[in-house]
Amino acid sequence: MAQPTGVMASPRDVKQESGLPSTRLKIDVPLVLIFITLIGFGLLMMYSASWNPSLQLSSDENIIGSPTFLFMRQLRWLALGFAAMIFFAWLDYHYWHYLSIGAMGVTLLALVAVLFAGQNVDGVTRSFSKGSVQPSELAKFVIVIYLAVWLYAKRDQLNDVGFGLLPLGAIVGITGGLIMRQPDLSAAGMVFILGALMYYLAGSDAFQTTVLILIAGVAGYLVLRFNPTDNDRVTKFINGWSDILESSDHVMHSLVAFVRGEWFGVGIGNGTTKLTTLPFPHTDSVFAVVGEETGVIGAICLVILYGALLWRGLVVARRAPDGLGSLLAVGLTMWITLEAYMNMASLLGLMPFAGNTLPFFSIGGSSMVASMAALGVVLNISRLSERQQEEESRRTFGAIVDLRRWNGRRRVSRARRSRTAKRKI
Repeated sequence: MAQPTGVMASPRDVKQESGLPSTRLKIDVPLVLIFITLIGFGLLMMYSASWNPSLQLSSDENIIGSPTFLFMRQLRWLALGFAAMIFFAWLDYHYWHYLSIGAMGVTLLALVAVLFAGQNVDGVTRSFSKGSVQPSELAKFVIVIYLAVWLYAKRDQLNDVGFGLLPLGAIVGITGGLIMRQPDLSAAGMVFILGALMYYLAGSDAFQTTVLILIAGVAGYLVLRFNPTDNDRVTKFINGWSDILESSDHVMHSLVAFVRGEWFGVGIGNGTTKLTTLPFPHTDSVFAVVGEETGVIGAICLVILYGALLWRGLVVARRAPDGLGSLLAVGLTMWITLEAYMNMASLLGLMPFAGNTLPFFSIGGSSMVASMAALGVVLNISRLSERQQEEESRRTFGAIVDLRRWNGRRRVSRARRSRTAKRKI
C-alpha cells in the first residue's frame, strides 16, 4: 500500500515497497553451497585415501599405528582454514591496499627461509612442519592479492612498458624463481600463469600480453630442457599419446584406477589401487581414488563442481563494487579451479604430470588454508556488493517516497462550491 501523503515511510515499508525481503543473506549463497559440497566430498575421499599412509607415517613416528593420523591432522588444518575464511570474509577487501606489500614481504621471507631451514622430504626442500607448511602455497594466494592491488593502482599506465610489463616481470620472476630453487616447478609455473592471467585481465594491450606469453614460453622450455626430471615427464607425456604403455608410471596407475571404477565406482573405501601401485594417493593422486571409488560419474560431478565454483567467482567479479574487487574475485577463483583442472588433467594423461594438489581433497595444510582464505576474500567481495545494491535500492526508493511526501507536482485543486451557489441554497 502506498504511504499517505505527508507521512514519512518506515524502514519496514521501505523494504516491502522496494521488493527487498526483511531478512537476507548478504553473501553469495550458491558459492557457499558449492564450497560445502566440495568440503564434504573432499573429507570422505581424504579419509579413504589416507588411512593406509596414516598407518605407515604414525608407525614411523613411534606412535601406535592409527588409520586416522593424517585425517585428524587435516581436520585441524581445516579448522584453521575456516577461521581464515571467516576473517577474510569479514575484512573489507579494500584494506588489501595497505596489507598487500607486507603480505608479499612475509611471503618472500618465507620462501627464502625454507631454502635454508626447510625440511628435506623426498629429496626436495620446500616445507616446514613435516611437509604440512609450504610457503609456495601461500605465494600463490598472495601473488594474486598483490598483483590485483598493484595492477588496479597502475591501471592507467599498464600499456607503458616501464610501468607495466617490466615491473610485473620482476615481481613474478623473483617469486617464481625462489619457488623453483626448492625445486617446486608446478607451483612456480602456477605463479607465472597467474601473473600473465592477472596482467591480461587488468586490461593490458594485445602486444604486451603476447610478449609476456612468448617470454614465459621460452623460459618454460629452457627449464624443462635442462631439468632432467621434468624433461622426462614431457617426453613420457608425448610418447603416451601414441602408446599408453609409454606413459609415466603415475599416469598408468591412475588410469588403471579409473578402469577399475568403471561408471559407478567400487564404493568409497573399497578401492585397491591406492593400497598397491598408486603413488601418493592422499595428495597428488587423490583424483584417481575418486575415479576408482565413485566411478566416471563421481569424477564428472567433481569436474562440474569446480566449474560451478569458477562460474560463481565470475558472477561475484561481475557484480563487484569496483575493479579491484573484480580482479580479486576472478583471480582467486581461477587459481583454485586451474589448480584442480591441472591436477585432474595430468592424472588422465592430458598434460605432463605437474604435481599440483587437488584443492579441498588433497591432504596438505597449506593448500587447504590458502584455498579457504581465498574463498573468504571472494565472499567478502560478494557481501560488499550485496550491501551496495541494497543501499542503492533504499536510496532509490527513498527518493520516490520523498516525491510522494512533497507530491512531486502541483497540488490538485479540490472541487469547491461557488459563493453564488451557496447564496442560492
